[in-house]
Amino acid sequence: MAAPGGCVRCRSGEASSALRRLSRVGEGAKTSSGEPKAGGTGGGGATAGKRGATTRGLWPSSILENFHERASNDPGEPQLWCYTDRWSAAPGDAVGLHVSTTLDAYDLEIWRDGALREDVLTVRGLAGRFHPTPEDCSVSGCRWPKALDIEIPNAGGTSGWRSGGYVIRVSGRTADGRLLEHHHLIIVRATPGHEGRLLLVAATGTWLAYNDWGGSNHYEGITGPDRNRFSPRVSMLRPFSRGFVVLPDGAPRVPLRTPPVMGAALRHPHMEWAYANGYSKKYTSAGWASYDRHFARWAEAAGYDIDVCALHDLGADPGILSRYRLAVFVGHDEYWSKEMRDAVDAFIEAGGRAARFAGNFLWQTRIEDGGTTQVCYKYRAREEDPLYRDPATRTLTTTAWEAIEVGRPGALTFGVNALRGIYVGWGGAAPRHAGGFTVYRSSHWSLEGTDLYYGDVFGGASRIFGYEVDGLSYGVRNGLPYATGEDGAPEGIEIVAMGVAVCAEENHGYRGVDHFLGEEDLEFAASAVHGNATPETMDLMRYGSGMMVSMRKGRGEVFTAGTCEWVAGLIDRDPFVERITRNVLDRFLVPTD
Repeated sequence: MAAPGGCVRCRSGEASSALRRLSRVGEGAKTSSGEPKAGGTGGGGATAGKRGATTRGLWPSSILENFHERASNDPGEPQLWCYTDRWSAAPGDAVGLHVSTTLDAYDLEIWRDGALREDVLTVRGLAGRFHPTPEDCSVSGCRWPKALDIEIPNAGGTSGWRSGGYVIRVSGRTADGRLLEHHHLIIVRATPGHEGRLLLVAATGTWLAYNDWGGSNHYEGITGPDRNRFSPRVSMLRPFSRGFVVLPDGAPRVPLRTPPVMGAALRHPHMEWAYANGYSKKYTSAGWASYDRHFARWAEAAGYDIDVCALHDLGADPGILSRYRLAVFVGHDEYWSKEMRDAVDAFIEAGGRAARFAGNFLWQTRIEDGGTTQVCYKYRAREEDPLYRDPATRTLTTTAWEAIEVGRPGALTFGVNALRGIYVGWGGAAPRHAGGFTVYRSSHWSLEGTDLYYGDVFGGASRIFGYEVDGLSYGVRNGLPYATGEDGAPEGIEIVAMGVAVCAEENHGYRGVDHFLGEEDLEFAASAVHGNATPETMDLMRYGSGMMVSMRKGRGEVFTAGTCEWVAGLIDRDPFVERITRNVLDRFLVPTD
């Protein structure tokens, strides 16, 4: 049943049979640092939105409403969905595939999504079975029975599956010829003893936080007494929303590619496109398709020996990092558990290198139910997280890393902090920003061979600086920025390049404009860091920065480009972004012993 790999392009296919429903916007219409936070913190989110519900007769908003996919419990409704019982596996493992469909039969295809598509498995005519979906599927999983096991062949030989991201596609046609399809993803890790030198750690904590299939995620939802609150608990055991695994070419990213003209109404093209085309409004904030795959494909095409694992793997098996010289994190990488972070800190302290081409290192989570449930109370943590109530466990509260009760700023691991950065390039958050980093330390090793001068801006055409960025409290001496350390940043951080960011959306009073962010994230940031949100504390957090930094940590070393959109420069083949990426990878892959 295994088919040889082919060099064909991944195609997104036709629309699924998903029922797109408009339901009430949850308490988190924003995020204090995440995707456009519609309902929470989109890439980092710190909001508890106060939006109303769409009611019959009112025109729904593609920006503010909680529109999402969910299965119908009507067996007469054409539909086809799938999910797996785990998101990553090693060669030799079996992955359970769970399918619910009203089709009599469907086909299964699996391919490795690398520099070239490699088809590894095709099965035709699998028997379809329909299974009801519980209302709380977002929180507790779909609980469909297993349809079949996918055996991961051992690496090596013509049938082995090497490490990478593998797309699962189930498809079939209705009696009238309509195509139904759904996509899922599994990550295949390397066999111990056969690892490469570079490990891409996919941002699965953020995937789980943003996946809105079934109605609820960490941003908005259908939980609570009025069925309009985001859920602090989300389950891995459900399908991915459309756009998380595959996307058509040209799907808009969050940062505006063209700055608005004077007086123009604010727009959010990515959410408008998602609403019009039946995709999740969170597709730009999380998932393999928008971020991780672009780095994996670029690095592989550039000749790097790359393996992939899930962020969840670091919590389950911290030792996985010790088998690599370099760990890479890309895109929107917002949600981490203590165990995941402990693993990275130990790896770096022992001599490992970490390259973070990612933004929004914001939320502490807890992983429960054997790794299938993620817990993050976020803005409601002080009121609802049971660990906050006990001083002995208060540091484990699922809120921002920089919050007083946690006291573990992200800069201690990666050199930058989420709440000292935040939004750039969309909505009322610096929509006319240059879109790139401004160079300050042009002689830094990461800029070697780039021909960049002090004051130059790079990456602007690709809008690499956004839509959420991480920075530091800093001061300027003799034209150069220095970390002050007042936000908990350690000594020895070099700020190579930077730009400005904001923690609140400016409102210029234009009629008919939906403000997605407002000041709710700013209120949260002020409360988290300073204990309460007052005009004075809000002013202390209102303006921030995004930074490119490097630092030594123990025997290891860290480089961070604190932005979600670095991969946009790799997609566009921006020569400055590519050269800097190569400089970092090449330096960090050299043995230190």
